Amino acid sequence: MPTGLPARVSGTTRFRSGSGGPGGARGPPVTLEVVGLEPDADRAPPRRVGEAQEERPRRPPIPADQILAAATRIADHLLEIQTRVNGQIDTALAELLPDVQRRLGVEGVEPVDLSDLVNARITGSSVVVTPAAVATVVPISAASATTTRAGRRAVTAILDGSDDRLTVIAGPCSIHDPGAALEYAGFLARMRERHGEDLEIVMRTYTEKPRTEVDWKGFAYDPFLDGSSRISVGLVATRILMCSITGLGVPVAAEPLNALTPQYVNGLVTYNGVGARNVTDQTARERVSGFSSVIGFKNSPEGSIEAAIQAVRTARAPHEFLGVDHHGISAQLSTTGNETGHVILRGDKTGPNYSAAHIADTKRQLAGRGLPEVVVVDASHGNSQKNHLRQIDVVRDLAGQVAGGEQAIRGVMVESNLVAGRQDLDQRQPEALEYGKSVTDACVDPATTEAMLAELADAVRARRAGMPASR
Repeated sequence: MPTGLPARVSGTTRFRSGSGGPGGARGPPVTLEVVGLEPDADRAPPRRVGEAQEERPRRPPIPADQILAAATRIADHLLEIQTRVNGQIDTALAELLPDVQRRLGVEGVEPVDLSDLVNARITGSSVVVTPAAVATVVPISAASATTTRAGRRAVTAILDGSDDRLTVIAGPCSIHDPGAALEYAGFLARMRERHGEDLEIVMRTYTEKPRTEVDWKGFAYDPFLDGSSRISVGLVATRILMCSITGLGVPVAAEPLNALTPQYVNGLVTYNGVGARNVTDQTARERVSGFSSVIGFKNSPEGSIEAAIQAVRTARAPHEFLGVDHHGISAQLSTTGNETGHVILRGDKTGPNYSAAHIADTKRQLAGRGLPEVVVVDASHGNSQKNHLRQIDVVRDLAGQVAGGEQAIRGVMVESNLVAGRQDLDQRQPEALEYGKSVTDACVDPATTEAMLAELADAVRARRAGMPASR
């Protein structure tokens, strides 16, 4: 099985497809290591076959505020290679297809003008880096692999009840500044050390943003926040960032919005949450049936828990569908199904759905469909009615339910950042942004987050103390 495919993908058949820094004050410097960034690496002569490989000096760490510069350099190199590869593919097809046409009896067909029928609204097409190429020059370290492996096992155990702790997914609504993200990861690393006996803390590291209408689409798509849409740079920078965060011992969570982007961070994500806008998307349900990570589905924006339950049932089943492999090439994928699928309660426009009555009703619906009575609750979004400070009340209510012995609540999501609140992004002046403050949904600050984590940890201990000794 190709290494770029998830553990729950049981087979693949390839098809050929078409080719297709934020400013502001900085926090404490954070460093990381990335392969292939030595100054003389570009000019090093090629090694002859059979020639002994000279041991190269250890690469110096890269400051966090240089992640975008490093990602740009990597992307430029890989785009040059990919352009050559695409040219070679086109040359090979031009050489081989005429013989196929002859054998099939379709040679000599008069070409038809399709200029007004094909790509009529496409104004440009650019080469992008492939997941396989990015993974080659930004490899996952042993420390990162250990973090993700342990994180997935821990969250899975919490969901199946063999671990009595609580999963907490905390972090910015969206990532827009690598330096701030790494500083926040340092904060969560300290919280993990403090609360590890009671909480499995995962960092929300969302670099793609679903939008209700038109707005900034996320760090992976526009990493410079200026509308330049350097997607290849954003994809490379996302992988570098996740490698660094997991290298600190902090597992990460993400939201997959399409078939291709998850391949760029394959092996790095502990938890993938399918958002409210995508929960009814059949292709999203099929994709995550093959994800190696833990997966959850939010109720729809209109509040439909049934939509999330349907998604869970779909994702737990095996599927055959058209996807992409780690080279970005179309492939028929065969999956085993993902047994970690569960419902995430996030409220809706009309009100929250985290109360004890809502939890009981969700349990009833899950049991009625033959699913485990397990839920994760998002303290933000509809449950906070878009007021970040209401997350405090949501967490307090959930902590009370957990302390009272409620077993169904297995996880809590919190939107948190270095600075409380939110700010508007002016793509004409991204350097004017305040460091550490969200450019999407408003977040609570670390002090508030610290208090909420302590409250949830206390609740887990209370629930544990009230359980029968046999358990």
